[in-house]
Amino acid sequence: MEFGKGHTIYFLGIGGIGMSALARYFKHRGAVIAGYDRVATPLTTMLEREGMQIHYADDPSSLPQTIDLVIYTPAIPTDNNEFLTLKARGITMKKRAEILGMLSETYYTIAIAGTHGKTTITAMTTYILQTSGINVIGFIGGIANNFDNNLVLGDGEETVMVVEADEFDHSFLQLTPDIAVVSSVDADHLDVYGKQESVAEGFQLFVERINDLGLLIYKNGLPLQTEHDSLTFGTDSRSDFYAENIHIENGKTVFTLCIPNREKTIVKLPMIGTYNVLNALAAAAVSNEFNIKPNEIAQALETFKGVRRRFDIRVNSSNYCYIDDYAHHPEEIKAFLTAVRDFYPDKKITVVFQPHLFTRTRDFMDAFAESLSLADRLILLDIYPAREKPIEGVSSKILMEKVELSEKQLCSKQELLNCIEKLKPELLITMGAGDIDCFVEPLEKMIAEW
Repeated sequence: MEFGKGHTIYFLGIGGIGMSALARYFKHRGAVIAGYDRVATPLTTMLEREGMQIHYADDPSSLPQTIDLVIYTPAIPTDNNEFLTLKARGITMKKRAEILGMLSETYYTIAIAGTHGKTTITAMTTYILQTSGINVIGFIGGIANNFDNNLVLGDGEETVMVVEADEFDHSFLQLTPDIAVVSSVDADHLDVYGKQESVAEGFQLFVERINDLGLLIYKNGLPLQTEHDSLTFGTDSRSDFYAENIHIENGKTVFTLCIPNREKTIVKLPMIGTYNVLNALAAAAVSNEFNIKPNEIAQALETFKGVRRRFDIRVNSSNYCYIDDYAHHPEEIKAFLTAVRDFYPDKKITVVFQPHLFTRTRDFMDAFAESLSLADRLILLDIYPAREKPIEGVSSKILMEKVELSEKQLCSKQELLNCIEKLKPELLITMGAGDIDCFVEPLEKMIAEW
């Protein structure tokens, strides 16, 4: 893209994980970056330290005098004052997805899609490619611990782009990938899609956007069809890429990586959960297309440090353990808590969960209740509304009543730290996609002092 040195780019919703990565990308290209978000966060503070001008009030008088391009997130409401002012000024305005779509026409693009797993697969793939000497640019939907960033840039001219392909707002239909990965197509974002069948149709349309000579890599069994070359991954030999002998050993998930026409290789993945084995298989399948040797893939996976807020073990002492996770969908919660239970079979699991969106809570109320019942004790925060208005008959109280646990309670954010201090749970989990992450550092500090 032509925007870089000498241009000013304004970001509406700059604090979003995807938006901030784009802001960093254009800052790297020499553009002046300014932006707005509703609240200051550790991420926006970091962006300010990197030289970006950010304010936190919806105030058109704070807009830069000269703006060459506006990039905005669909989470910004259409009645936002700055949005309306910028539109009236006639400045070129593009959604984040449109910009990523333009970039995908510039680079050889690996697009990672799926209702679950895409952030970890994106981070794994980027890390394997980079450690193998490939000059890669990575747009990651989370802070990858190996890079301490959500944007990865090569030392020279990047030739390969790895990008998280977001299904929300049909964003991934802006991309034109050379390699597309699909990890899952579970029902989600029904406020956008309406029904599960439409979610599956959306992913099918994404697959159809693969370039003529491109490749589809997908989890075995997903309802996808393609005329392109395709490969599958899974946990049994019916898949092209699969894992054998999965087990936990010294805190790691150990498995045999099986790649078509390549030697079998032992992987010692420093992550827990079968779902992370599947993530690793997807990343291995992409890496194999770049002729990276199985032992090099295994070595990279063994030094992969994960993504912040994905099975993120913050405290692990002899008496207390604290894990933070981004899980916000019933299937994610089920997979995550099952993995925790397998790894800590003798510990009492206390979960603090913040539901994300009224629509998601409404659409999956019973499924949320079932997956949350896998804990031993539940502390439920109010629903995080994000872009939404409250919906009558949808609340954390109604959700809690459906959870089949004897130990469960509602708690306000203001009282959460006091509540945890009194309970002193031996294994604490914070979980959700809202602003529950603002409690991670205070809880970590508090629990480390017990």
